[in-house]
Amino acid sequence: MPGSSALAFLWQPVPGGARLLRVFGDSPCPVLPAAIEGLPLTELGPYCFSARERAFGPDARRTGPQELFGHAIAGDFVQRVTLPGTVRVFHNAAFYNCRGLTELCLGPGTPETLSLGSDLFTNCRALERFVLDAPPDAPTGLKRLAGAVSADVGAVFAPGGQAAARVFFPEYFEYLDENTPAHIFNHSIEGEGYRMRQCFDGFTMNFDEYDSAFEQALVSESPASLCRIALDRLLCPWALRPEAAERYRACLRERAETAAAPLIARRAEQAMRLLCPLLEPADRAAVARRCAAAGWSEGAALALAHGARHTKRYDFDDL
Repeated sequence: MPGSSALAFLWQPVPGGARLLRVFGDSPCPVLPAAIEGLPLTELGPYCFSARERAFGPDARRTGPQELFGHAIAGDFVQRVTLPGTVRVFHNAAFYNCRGLTELCLGPGTPETLSLGSDLFTNCRALERFVLDAPPDAPTGLKRLAGAVSADVGAVFAPGGQAAARVFFPEYFEYLDENTPAHIFNHSIEGEGYRMRQCFDGFTMNFDEYDSAFEQALVSESPASLCRIALDRLLCPWALRPEAAERYRACLRERAETAAAPLIARRAEQAMRLLCPLLEPADRAAVARRCAAAGWSEGAALALAHGARHTKRYDFDDL
């Protein structure tokens, strides 16, 4: 029997490489190869990871263990997909209705030629983040990918698997309002998340611009979104200026329990270590009680440790 990482593919040759039509295997977290039968993997076909049934043309080819072709990695089964940097085309609805998809991991690729179809992440309600195998100052396809998701979504720059920077883009909404007498539609956008998705110089993330957008976000975004933005930037403070860092710390101090709630739910020890020293004693005590109520004794200990009084140690200089 094939191992959990074994994969089979339905694909077709296209100019310059291969278009993936379907992936088969027993893992919900497939890691796709950079090439299929010697051709670079350059495209994800329409509805590639969707459970939707569709007909394939006569040029579709099969590669991989035959016993895997009965189990498509698609729909609700998909949890995380890792793509090679060679992929430059995402056809329409490639991840349509992948309700269990939480992460999409990919390399920097060639963002100038990246092409995204419509409805790419429709109904991917669990999508939490894009993970980029690229340094934070490198051009990537993040601007286009984040722009394809209007819901909350995060991004991690993790070259070599080590997180170097984190950002969070809050949800935004688009509206078309009809001026009935004139039959004119006015396009409006609500939510600072749209503006934060524009904080790029070309295809390179502009962290100063992103941090500046936080001031307006303080007026319009939810407390939970503000805390997520602040925690992500402070956990991996790439190009974070001192004045911006202090704004983020002040945001967390003023919203202590809101900031702590998701950390307690995820048992996020590293983030809790960052948060607790920022809080006032009463807030630390409240966080400790919430940790204890959730059965997370380590979190309660972290909160209480930062509130403990330290005994003065004397030496001969005090005499």
